[in-house]
Amino acid sequence: MNRVIDHIQGHLDEPLDLQRLAAIACFSPFHFHRLFRAWTGETLQAFVHRLRLERAAQMLVCDTVRSISDVALECGFSSSSAFARAFKAAFGTPASEWRKRKMCQTNRNPGKVAEPAAMGFSNLPGTVARNKEIAMKVPFEVKVRHLPTRTIAYIRHIGPYKGDAALFRRLFTRLFAWAVSRGEMAPEPIYFSLMQDNPNLTPAAKQRLEVALVVLGGTVPSGEVGVRTLPGGLFATARVRVSLQEYAAQWDALVGDWLQESGYQPDHRPAMEIYLNNPDNDPEGKYDIEMCLPIRAF
Repeated sequence: MNRVIDHIQGHLDEPLDLQRLAAIACFSPFHFHRLFRAWTGETLQAFVHRLRLERAAQMLVCDTVRSISDVALECGFSSSSAFARAFKAAFGTPASEWRKRKMCQTNRNPGKVAEPAAMGFSNLPGTVARNKEIAMKVPFEVKVRHLPTRTIAYIRHIGPYKGDAALFRRLFTRLFAWAVSRGEMAPEPIYFSLMQDNPNLTPAAKQRLEVALVVLGGTVPSGEVGVRTLPGGLFATARVRVSLQEYAAQWDALVGDWLQESGYQPDHRPAMEIYLNNPDNDPEGKYDIEMCLPIRAF
């Protein structure tokens, strides 16, 4: 199942039919479909359809160079007309209006509950216009760096995770126990979280989180622990020291303020938080993290 999710995430612009994905999972199509729905809470078709639409919604706002038709094709839709119908059914607004109003950016009113949109998507209002004066107030230094390609072992979680320190502790405890038993735990391990979804687009119950650890090439997956290659590339990085309650504000500043005036746009690779300390040993109980936002030039 981990191999299937990894394949879907990396090939949304390609055909993703039941037969092909069942073969990746090494199940018959009948059993694969039942297991996939039990694990994700969605049918395969609904899962793929939702991910394609969420990627398109993000691209419409952040990639103003590509036409709506180009966005549709890059996200796996067979035609612009099919995309237009699917987008309006899911989000309740035409793709052109979505792009014009810059919807799905950072939610500046987190306490306000939005009306649910079709298919369970968040129906958040567009954000206020931004300018360079706002971007200059970003409370940390942002560096654009090229991060290397790495082999990672990971445990995937589907569901709410924001602010749930106990969940992260449980996941990392299981991952580290696996690594120690296999002799994969380095003296100074590199470990981090991968966030696959935009929280302003994906309902909390369907958000995908992976806790990960850098391992040697040739490591074999087992049980709930998957192994894959994590692509490197260009990232906007910022090192911050925060409490658990301050996480969201830091990401808001990076994505909502810095990115808008940076000359870059988000890439399809997942955002990362690299952990640089153990908050249990910190005198203030704070987290030293490096936020890593995948970017590409327009």
